[in-house]
Amino acid sequence: MLLLIIANTPYQLPVVSSQFQYYSYLHMRPASSGINSASHRRNRTFPHLLSSQLATNSYLCIMNSRGLILFLDTTHPLLPQKLEDAGFEVKLFSGTLDDLKAMLPDVTGLVVRSKFTLTRDVLECASNLRFIARAGAGMENIDVAFAESKGIACLSSPEGNRDAVGEQALGMLLMLMNNLRRADNEVRKSIWKREANRGFELTGKTVGIIGYGNMGSAFAQKISGFGCRVIAYDKYKTGYGSAIVEEQPMQTLFEECDVVSLHVPLTEETTYLANENFFDSFRKPIWFINTSRGMVCKTSALITALEAGLVLGVALDVLEWEDFSFENFFKQELPPEFTWLTQSDKVVLSPHIAGWTHESNVKHAEVLLAKIVALSW
Repeated sequence: MLLLIIANTPYQLPVVSSQFQYYSYLHMRPASSGINSASHRRNRTFPHLLSSQLATNSYLCIMNSRGLILFLDTTHPLLPQKLEDAGFEVKLFSGTLDDLKAMLPDVTGLVVRSKFTLTRDVLECASNLRFIARAGAGMENIDVAFAESKGIACLSSPEGNRDAVGEQALGMLLMLMNNLRRADNEVRKSIWKREANRGFELTGKTVGIIGYGNMGSAFAQKISGFGCRVIAYDKYKTGYGSAIVEEQPMQTLFEECDVVSLHVPLTEETTYLANENFFDSFRKPIWFINTSRGMVCKTSALITALEAGLVLGVALDVLEWEDFSFENFFKQELPPEFTWLTQSDKVVLSPHIAGWTHESNVKHAEVLLAKIVALSW
């Protein structure tokens, strides 16, 4: 069966299989992938596809099969619509985990956020699954190692919300350093205190970033315009030093940072990375930001550091007690540490919304569409 896939996206799609032929509509010339003039003439037999909606990086992809893509969570409507346009059958799943396991043998692709945990037990039912596409960055709710051992491609879209995360981390930091949370509350209560709310400038400060992937590099880009020195440590990445960031060992961050921002995935290795020893290791008091995952930071250790003056202020978009779904936070009995955080004017909190913007919602869909289409079908 001949299927036509249109991927109208700003993200470049590679030619990854001889089963695919890509054509770029740029002044009616073939793309620079070795497509000859005869192929280009065949391309022109589809004039109804040439419209104002096809941008420079829009592609026509021809393939010989399609399958069922199951959405376990909602995404921006662009993604299911474009996948349907590409010839896939798309369904929004609303059943139980047992229902999902029963359906999996007939499923070609899964699109997920955090509603379900895809363990080995679940994935063993997926005899024909080609990919799992996570609308977001974190993959901790997917047994990636087992999935990949079965030949299942595991896709994510950190490119989609990197700017949103960087902007919120910066915004929360500015709120902390200028006492805006406290000052706002006081003014609303007819309290006018200027000296007590005197803030600190970012200019001249040393900002340390732990984890220099999509999120860490986006934060570096955003904050570099404030006249800071930006240094970064990444255990698994080298050669990323640039005009805006210095690649440094962790010990340098401990010795020189005024601000520390975490941008690491949640793994066994990073669970409680920010613990008592972590906060005790800094030579100067720091402002601390966590927009990664809640369990990367041990809250009791953070509170101890705040009380001891080792931490001047903290911005937390994520909390230690979140589950994978992020949606049922207040349905559990929360510990005294949470109450302490809510009552401190040295703490800024938000409900896991760094990266949760209207723009990132669209970009997640665009990124995943590009990656799904680029798979070797």
